[in-house]
Amino acid sequence: MKIAVLSDIHGNMFALRAVLEDMKHYNVDRVFCLGDLAMAGPEPNKTVDFVKTQDWTVIQGNTDYMISNYSSDKYSAENGFPPIMANALKCDTEEISEENKQYLKNLPINKSVELENLKILLVHGSPRRNDENIFPNMDLNVIEDIFTEVDADVVFCGHTHMPCGYQTNSKITVVNDGSVGRPFTENPKACYVIADITNGKIEVEHRFVEYDKESAVKILEKRNFEGSDKLAQMLINPEKRHM
Repeated sequence: MKIAVLSDIHGNMFALRAVLEDMKHYNVDRVFCLGDLAMAGPEPNKTVDFVKTQDWTVIQGNTDYMISNYSSDKYSAENGFPPIMANALKCDTEEISEENKQYLKNLPINKSVELENLKILLVHGSPRRNDENIFPNMDLNVIEDIFTEVDADVVFCGHTHMPCGYQTNSKITVVNDGSVGRPFTENPKACYVIADITNGKIEVEHRFVEYDKESAVKILEKRNFEGSDKLAQMLINPEKRHM
């Protein structure tokens, strides 16, 4: 059985379409989407419109929660929220339809799935919090602590926009699938995972897919919030995680 795992689309339909085209080469049986569908990207509402029509297993990311539970008192530059992201979030909540915000609000925060005798847990950040980071090159003791009480053979996560993977001492395979729409590595290509499950074993490949970044940049630059031009340039030259 082949599955595709993707997350952190962040309103980038150009990247998502390229990933779906690449996915066709693998004849996948299931698609798991780990959240962060819309925020701070070129086409947030269109992206949610698209995802909700797909036959995918979708969970809620931390920015999906922010959009669907928006409060300027909580998510504002005055209260320490990164200014550009505060501007983007406010704009997103104005552009995304009420129906789509309700869709984001109703998404589960995690999901357990069993495939071919493998217990798979889908989370956005970590099993503990949807905004906890699983970065590359973390100390294995930290990873062990995060996953110590998890009853799963495989955990798929996203959130950091940085692909990586770990094998814990308790034999849990942890895979961060990177980001479709806003990579935070030196490689600006869209990233997702193809996993092959056979006889209770799993093989994982991170796929890096070129897409029309220039068109995505043009649309994001023209969005109606201060700092959209800086976020747009990050699609071509990824920088630090928050600005």
